[in-house]
Amino acid sequence: MECSEAIEYIHSLEKFGINPGLERIKALCDILGNPQDKVKFIHVAGTNGKGSTSTMISNILIKSGYKTGLFISPYVADFRERIQFNGKMIEKDELSECVSEVRSAIETLSARGLQPTEFEAITAAAFLYFEKKKCDFAVLEVGLGGRLDSTNVIKSPCVSVITKISLDHTAILGDTVEKIAAEKCGIIKDSSQTVAYPFQDEEALQVIEKTCEKRNNRLVIPDTGRLTVGEEKLEGTSAAYDGIDFILPLAGRHMIYNACTAIEAVRSLSRLGISVSDKAISEGIESTTMPARSELIKKNPVIILDGGHNEGCAEVLADFVAKHLSGKKIITVCSMMADKDYLSYLRIVAPLASEFIAAKAANPRALDAQSLSDSAKKFCKNCRAISDPVTAVKTALDELTENCALLVCGSFYLAGEVRKILLDF
Repeated sequence: MECSEAIEYIHSLEKFGINPGLERIKALCDILGNPQDKVKFIHVAGTNGKGSTSTMISNILIKSGYKTGLFISPYVADFRERIQFNGKMIEKDELSECVSEVRSAIETLSARGLQPTEFEAITAAAFLYFEKKKCDFAVLEVGLGGRLDSTNVIKSPCVSVITKISLDHTAILGDTVEKIAAEKCGIIKDSSQTVAYPFQDEEALQVIEKTCEKRNNRLVIPDTGRLTVGEEKLEGTSAAYDGIDFILPLAGRHMIYNACTAIEAVRSLSRLGISVSDKAISEGIESTTMPARSELIKKNPVIILDGGHNEGCAEVLADFVAKHLSGKKIITVCSMMADKDYLSYLRIVAPLASEFIAAKAANPRALDAQSLSDSAKKFCKNCRAISDPVTAVKTALDELTENCALLVCGSFYLAGEVRKILLDF
């Protein structure tokens, strides 16, 4: 099986949709020899900030000399971004090998009437890979929710991490922050330890605290009184947390709070006799980059790429624009999925734009450009639809002047389609 065939096979399982539950992944892992039982995990759930927090934790462990796996989603440019070892994407032949084994196991399960989903197949392939690489640790980002997410097939992790919780995937996870928090907290296992993002909504925090008490978990929340934030630039932010100085290449105050969460997560490992130095923490954070997370593509003219798609992401993006792009004319190219709460996102992001161009990412779930433009008109007067994302971005680039900034946002699918064009501009 070639790498392209492996990826095509994984994507072919998308037709089985999103189907939360652990029965299929348990059966799949059992056929594969339960590779997840042979790796130590840091398990990360939450609504926003999972990817950046997970990547920072992974980089810190790498700088500490540990063989470290990383499982994240979604990908932006290359499918292999989702499964990494020591900061590098899984090699093509290794992905092919793992997916081939997973496919064989899935065929066995299908004959029994159990059909794993796309995400379950990817998760199983990651577990196999981490076992083959003899990882000391793997940082495991939850796909959706937590309690019934396929990653939750693992036994008790070294530490559970809960990033910022807000409303998203309400049709599956629940229509209140409390219900969503309860699903996220499903990753918290008995007699372990949990680290949570420092600024949770009170409703979410109460659920986290009650779950940790019920599960006999030590709960750690970063003390932002020990945080000093220095100069905040488009390129990133300098900060010091509890005696550790670092420069985070990811812009935005929320990224600093994610870094504090990552720091407390790796420090919690010391209770298990795992050594992580302050130097490794600084170096790990400073080596962290993430595509399409308030990503500065160019500084002159300013081009920002952001794949966030929910209300929480919109608020963070608006704060970023207010701090760093004040006085500039904002041209926005946006695409969103029809099954997202796009009105709540647009209510915050669309008013930032002097010109709003709606596009449609190449995904069957994407909202058509005209409907997105019509919705945005409620919050921005100057809106139009250009369905093809490449044409939309090239149109916006042609209009950029020195006093303009281009904001491409609303979907990781959109980001994946146009990132290279932006980088080559």
